[in-house]
Amino acid sequence: MPSAFRRSPLTRAYVPSLLAIGLVVSVISSLGAPLIPTIARELHASLGATQWSLTATLLVGAVASPLVGRLGDGPHRRTVLLVCLSIVTLGGATAALAGSLPVLVAGRALQGLGLALMPLTMASARDHLPPLRAGQIIALLSVIGAVGVGLGYPITGFIAQHLDASAAFWFGAVASGAALVLAAFFVPSPAAPARASSLDLRGAVLIGGGVLALLLALEKGTAWGWGSAATVGLLALSILLLVLWTFNELRVEAPLVELRLVARRAVLTANVTGLVLGIAMYLGISLMTQVVQLPSGIDQSVFVAGLALLPFSALSVVSSRAVPFARRHAGPRATIPIGATVIALGMLFFAATGDALWEAFVTMGLVGLGLGFTFAAMPGLIVGAVPQHETSSAMSFYQVSRYVGFSIGSGLAVTLLRAFGGTDGAPTPAAYSSTFVVGAGLCLLAAVVAWVLPGDSLATPAAAPAPSPARARAADERAIEEGELAAAGLQRLEG
Repeated sequence: MPSAFRRSPLTRAYVPSLLAIGLVVSVISSLGAPLIPTIARELHASLGATQWSLTATLLVGAVASPLVGRLGDGPHRRTVLLVCLSIVTLGGATAALAGSLPVLVAGRALQGLGLALMPLTMASARDHLPPLRAGQIIALLSVIGAVGVGLGYPITGFIAQHLDASAAFWFGAVASGAALVLAAFFVPSPAAPARASSLDLRGAVLIGGGVLALLLALEKGTAWGWGSAATVGLLALSILLLVLWTFNELRVEAPLVELRLVARRAVLTANVTGLVLGIAMYLGISLMTQVVQLPSGIDQSVFVAGLALLPFSALSVVSSRAVPFARRHAGPRATIPIGATVIALGMLFFAATGDALWEAFVTMGLVGLGLGFTFAAMPGLIVGAVPQHETSSAMSFYQVSRYVGFSIGSGLAVTLLRAFGGTDGAPTPAAYSSTFVVGAGLCLLAAVVAWVLPGDSLATPAAAPAPSPARARAADERAIEEGELAAAGLQRLEG
């Protein structure tokens, strides 16, 4: 930490400001899902079209994360943080003032930049705090990223229930504006600015266009017909753009992600399962907040629908701390399959029941247990399979894979509900149950992939002496920490 900043009276507010910024951006990212039925009624739009108020946020987060992370690694980190928070604030105001669905979706897309800001707060902590303190704050920021999603649902649901949906977006605008003020006053520039590197803007355009075309095809396929020219054309365009993006990433000097690392079986396992479980996660979240409010379903308020996701947030944090224990007793190869199977059981439980509020709480608790288990294990899986100097590239691709999975899951929920819906096209309780079964099937597919794909590469060699429990625990925790830091473009802190 620079001596001038160490002596500054503003230093005491630095860490609380970082934590507040992290909490705000994670809460804002979850504004869309619990408000979808309310927005659909107020703007006289279908649930499928309104789902884009969530999908647009996730799509922008998927595309912007590598770009914002690359900019934040250079000398302009503070400027990037301030500009992005300004855009997020503008997005909240735009969504609050929207009189039509397209304007609302545009505002929510601007708010999607908030998903890319957590790595910048972690990088700032590493730069300006002593090593031990920085490690603690970075770990706390990681937890806040998960907790904020769960808190965002009941907070915004409560506001929307007693006021209207626009009030919830005004809350997001005011909160992000406050975070902008905190960043301007209390977050300093990098202590030793790194040399700025080139940006792969062409790669960002290609992957953004490819994912957008895919999501449009998934969202509109049921209405247009899966064999229609529009649907087939969008799918073909998506494949073309993603193939071009792959060639671009393999040839450009400074790619958004280093795709050559995907050939390693453990890295491929983490990315494939991260993508599939990301789809299942947002499929379950968006469905649960709808079915709890459905008059023919559980028939509760938007606030109660948000409360149903609190077990997801809380238990995902709790279960993530059990990963070292599971790796020691079940082996690293079994860790992800166990977590994916727990998620599948939760979804199957709700598909078989799904008519009482306590069943929704139990379901989201099981989903949180499984996802905390799997998402905590994946960084360690990647870190153990790549050289240290390639860790950031490998984790960058994993981060994009998860966000793309979130986006696809949000759009796929609409397609499946339409496919399983009644004759009038309106989702029925049976349609929600069938869609949860599909989500469970995706989780079981992820479990099979995570077990089969790595082969024996994750098995502990028979000739190697077993480490002591304390040493094994320290190694597992170190691997997970390195993965979390690498996702923020950082190396592990020593000292």
